[in-house]
Amino acid sequence: MIKNTLLPVAEFCQRRKNFIAQMPNNSIALIAAGKEVTRSNDTEYPFCQNKHFYYLTGFNEPDAILAIIKADDVAESVLFSREKDPLQEVWHGRRVGQNKAIKDYKFDNCFALADIEEQLIPLITGKTAVLICQNEQNDFQQQVLNWLSQIKQASRTGAKAPTTLIDCNNILDEMRLHKSNAELDIMRQVNVISGAAHQRAMQQSQAGKFEYQIEAELLHEFASNGARYPAYSSIVAGGDNANILHYTDNDEALKNGDLLLIDAGGELAGYAADITRTFPVNGKFSEPQSLIYQLVLDSQNLAIAAIKPGQTLAELNRIVCEFLTKGLYDLGILQGNLTILIAQRACKKYFIHGLGHWLGLDVHDVGDYHASAMREQLRPFADGMVLTIEPGIYIPSTDKSVDEKWRGIGVRIEDNIAITATGFENLTVNAPKTIADIEALMAD
Repeated sequence: MIKNTLLPVAEFCQRRKNFIAQMPNNSIALIAAGKEVTRSNDTEYPFCQNKHFYYLTGFNEPDAILAIIKADDVAESVLFSREKDPLQEVWHGRRVGQNKAIKDYKFDNCFALADIEEQLIPLITGKTAVLICQNEQNDFQQQVLNWLSQIKQASRTGAKAPTTLIDCNNILDEMRLHKSNAELDIMRQVNVISGAAHQRAMQQSQAGKFEYQIEAELLHEFASNGARYPAYSSIVAGGDNANILHYTDNDEALKNGDLLLIDAGGELAGYAADITRTFPVNGKFSEPQSLIYQLVLDSQNLAIAAIKPGQTLAELNRIVCEFLTKGLYDLGILQGNLTILIAQRACKKYFIHGLGHWLGLDVHDVGDYHASAMREQLRPFADGMVLTIEPGIYIPSTDKSVDEKWRGIGVRIEDNIAITATGFENLTVNAPKTIADIEALMAD
């Protein structure tokens, strides 16, 4: 299952070229890498690179800074990174260093971080504008302001500081929203890995096991196939815990007769999968569980079938809400005048989150949804976008307004969908989701 998952260096070079094309003339963009985060005393959490920085560089060391310069006769990228240090490398691992950064990552130049003020301030001086990602670490934004202040203080010697500070998040968000063929190939792979993990979880599920034991099965399958880390904290929610949307305690015992909702995906080469499956702990749906489950599955299939370029999440939401409202009415969970219930989107009492979100280097990936004042997401779909489709119904055990047989049932089903030129591609190909397929797998 493991394939070469590294994007070609040429892809990162092309991204930098595309970014430069959208920069104003006589400007410099400064984008910082992530920092290591202390977990306890002198140990760190596994390093996670700043996604915008990674998108433009493919470089996975902390503390680095990327400078991209655009002027009349110059378009270049300069990296500032940790220098080679034999003692530090013995303790903490090998560093790329400056020469290898130029050779392997195709930067026009690379300097040690220790030389940043000497080398970077002249690059900033004389530029009209500085572009930064304004949601980056506050300390880096302050450092940029300090550099600008130093240049201003040298104005008597002829130094000219940039007069405009531009947030470049919009440029990078828009670039990241449209996936290349190479990106889509990685996302296909991480979906297959994650789908296999969901299969494993189904097969290992049984009453008496703890949620964290099933989580361990997911992590094993991810890492065994090259996705060393989960893309987000896995949700393994048995019974009524499924009605807590971001439940991550994962510490309760599984009970016979309960459903188990798992929202989990691996991360491969920085790209996330985000898959949810809900299935019976004992391998057999009860009648009330199957009725709710089939309603959610049918609504998801209806939404996915309607996906094509030009479609919107707002319209998919309308389709799903109408379908779920009627379905809940037919089951007796919603009562009243059906026409009024549909107009009021009464299903939102039990379908309490959005239908989907962009997916990519981040699980909730960047990209403008073109949301209206009514929070309708009006962005037309286009070839290369990837999103989740994840309807759900959540009936907490405390809901006394419904028959007792429905209480404590929580169901969500989530697939990852790529928009194509003519329709869609469902990347989530091997995670069973029909009742028959789930029960058959769990019976093996």
